[in-house]
Amino acid sequence: MKAVFLDRGSFPEYIKIQLPSQVTEVVEYENTQQDEVIDRIKGASIVLTNKVIINSEAIESSSSLNLIQVMATGTNNVDSAACIKNNIAVQNVAGYSTVSVPEHTFSMLLALRRNLVSYLDDVKSGKWSLSDFFCFLEHPIQDLNGTTMVIIGGGSLGQKVAVIAQAFGMKVIFAERKGVNEIRSGHIDFEEALKIADVVSLHCPLTEETRSLIGDAELSLMKQSALLLNMSRGGIVDEHALLNAFTKGIIAGAAFDVATQEPMPLDSPLQKLTQYPNFLLTPHIAWASNEAMQTLVDIAIQKITSFIETH
Repeated sequence: MKAVFLDRGSFPEYIKIQLPSQVTEVVEYENTQQDEVIDRIKGASIVLTNKVIINSEAIESSSSLNLIQVMATGTNNVDSAACIKNNIAVQNVAGYSTVSVPEHTFSMLLALRRNLVSYLDDVKSGKWSLSDFFCFLEHPIQDLNGTTMVIIGGGSLGQKVAVIAQAFGMKVIFAERKGVNEIRSGHIDFEEALKIADVVSLHCPLTEETRSLIGDAELSLMKQSALLLNMSRGGIVDEHALLNAFTKGIIAGAAFDVATQEPMPLDSPLQKLTQYPNFLLTPHIAWASNEAMQTLVDIAIQKITSFIETH
């Protein structure tokens, strides 16, 4: 049985990936371009992919393919309709980053509220040495205690973020889905939630319903002192609207770990936003603690083993 990993390079070498003994041939590629997919999956029973797209043409071309194991939660890089038509199973991995993403969320939030990046830069440049006092208070520092966090997305990540927020003494509110009439227990109206939030934290998948969920109208509802966090998916926030909000001082700051297009091009609105001290951007690493990556791989291997044993 042959298995092919199309983008093994998306995981560091020190993350161990040991496929079950039933797999007698393993071919790993650092990365795979779209026009290379058909040739590389030829003869494979199992294909592993993190972000490489496997479209209908590739699926139709591979008569031996039985399983596509997506090494992530989202499966939008695989043509699911073509897989159903050709009786090919698609498996994803969920629940591996329920510690890593929330911890990253609060790393970013604390950095914003306490102006950590600006202070670190000032110390490096020697400004502290020029201070007339023992401390150097150039930038405002704000506590999280007593503030209100609105969470959009009530899954495992949103719930874990809520637990940490409460430990900091924050009031937590879950926003109802946008545009619905019936408000679920434990939620409040989407627009009303934005109005009262000191921090808005996004933890929902990218779907047609959530695409551009936060745009000009939503940003204008938020307090000028509010912060926006997106550790979920690019595309949920209209990036041009966010740049406009910063230009006009509509919100106080934002921290993102994702972009609409990844890798993010230099002409992206988010690249322009990196020039603002109150905008923080990391390159889609919130999920990627060593522990989370190894957990992801271990779950994927378990699922592959289970598939082989039951088919």
